Amino acid sequence: MKTKLSLILTAITVALSTSAYAEVKIALVAKSLGNGFFEAANVGAQEAAKELGDVKVIYTGPTTTTAEAQIEVLNGLIAQGVDAIAISANDPDALVPVLKKAMQRGIKVVSWDSGVAPAGRQIHLTPSNNELIGEINVKLADDALKTLNTEKGDVAILSATPTSTNQNIWIGEMKKVLPKYPGINLVTVAYGDDLSDKSYRETVGLLKTYPDLKVIVSPSSVGIVAAAQAVKDQGKIGKVYVTGLGLPSEMAGAVKSGASKSFAIWNPIDLGYAATYLANDLVKGTATKTEADMGRMGKLKLDKEGNGAMAEPFIYDASNIDQFSKIF
Repeated sequence: MKTKLSLILTAITVALSTSAYAEVKIALVAKSLGNGFFEAANVGAQEAAKELGDVKVIYTGPTTTTAEAQIEVLNGLIAQGVDAIAISANDPDALVPVLKKAMQRGIKVVSWDSGVAPAGRQIHLTPSNNELIGEINVKLADDALKTLNTEKGDVAILSATPTSTNQNIWIGEMKKVLPKYPGINLVTVAYGDDLSDKSYRETVGLLKTYPDLKVIVSPSSVGIVAAAQAVKDQGKIGKVYVTGLGLPSEMAGAVKSGASKSFAIWNPIDLGYAATYLANDLVKGTATKTEADMGRMGKLKLDKEGNGAMAEPFIYDASNIDQFSKIF
């Protein structure tokens, strides 16, 4: 009898011990695979997992930048029984039903980079302050015009998809500050769908449709590279500048060729790192309604809808591109 009781107690102790040290599975979901920005974010997520020790990051995403493709990925993760999902959304509203289902099953949800509507997540991590991102993009365009020795000129925006949450917010903020920059004449907003080939074709179309175009601003890390290549291929270096948000490793050639004078971005490695810490904080139950942990990035202050900003964007140009292109 004592032996049987001892075996039962041992089994309970082992079960409790295993439960206490159970691995936390966090899915980091990209808008699409094969995108350098999200690959860099995964590097940061894996760094966070290593620091935390009991966390496994599952990096995944669709091959196309559509909500439908992400929904399919999310259903698979729900069936798999992950503990948390950290997603950069292709659509703010279309993903809400499937993410609601995830939360109903106890899965914690963080959106990062490109947000999900509040009903479909618990925390949203914006890379930076939206107003500042908008203003920096416009200031970069104004600086480019001055480099061309002109105070006025036509400017076009090359965005990702028409439904991309963060792109639309930033473009909205850009338009708000345009009155402060009277030399900028915004002629149109084009959409490359975060695809290199389409972004390239859209840029070529912009250059032909607007022969007096001076600057193309792309808040898409895919679009800015494609636009710079198109400007180079069309023989427009020195006549048209490309700026916006991009990765130093992917934009180094554009800066050196003269297709781009300067651009900005936050560190996607830090972004993936912070999103992983936030998801873990929710799983562990240590996040509050006003604050959550981002590890070495500090504490994220949350508003009433669970939104928080990580850090200010940084400007890259010929003076620092070599240094940072080796990092991300």
